[in-house]
Amino acid sequence: MPEWSILVLSLKVALAATALCVPLAVPLAWALARRRFRGKALVEALVALPLVLPPVVTGYLLLVLFGRNGLVGKALGLEVAFTWRAAAMASAVLGFPLMVRALRLSIEAVDPGLEAAARTLGAGPLRAFLTITGPLALPGLVAGALLCFARALGEFGATITFAGNIPGSTQTLTLAIWTQLQTPGGEAAAVRLVALSVVLAFGAVLAGEWLAARLQRRLEP
Repeated sequence: MPEWSILVLSLKVALAATALCVPLAVPLAWALARRRFRGKALVEALVALPLVLPPVVTGYLLLVLFGRNGLVGKALGLEVAFTWRAAAMASAVLGFPLMVRALRLSIEAVDPGLEAAARTLGAGPLRAFLTITGPLALPGLVAGALLCFARALGEFGATITFAGNIPGSTQTLTLAIWTQLQTPGGEAAAVRLVALSVVLAFGAVLAGEWLAARLQRRLEP
């Protein structure tokens, strides 16, 4: 499989994983940062669980839930396992805690008095978030999205368990490197893929740092 095809698939999976996380991470991070509710500690533990579980275990649990004969997959008629969507889902699960944590810290750094002032002027909770908290916490969202994207690019264990290692379908850069290292005479191809991974990761970090710095300058008085 040509290196460019593997790169395109890896970017597709990483971007899809990041896009899956954003709409869930934003309200959850806000709730954890601003609200007290029964079972909050349990929610925090569940969010952090993928970080402490072996990735292969996470992939197996996803397979049990969303496989063709899984608890959710069979009930809903889903065919997610061993497709690129499974790779994106596995990467999203692993990257979700990183995004939530970065965004939560950013929201906690926003003065709650600003939200209270907006509420006294007639703004509802959603409008106060969209006009005050959200823009001020945007650098945290960028940082969280970058962490999720980078985690997705490097994901291996959960992906190979839930999505498999299918060339042209689910074989991302990490899986392709592993495959070449297991193949006699594949060292040269592995080196090319490693170099591609380094360039891609470095470019993503640079882009994220530039965007975060630009947003920070725009938010400064």
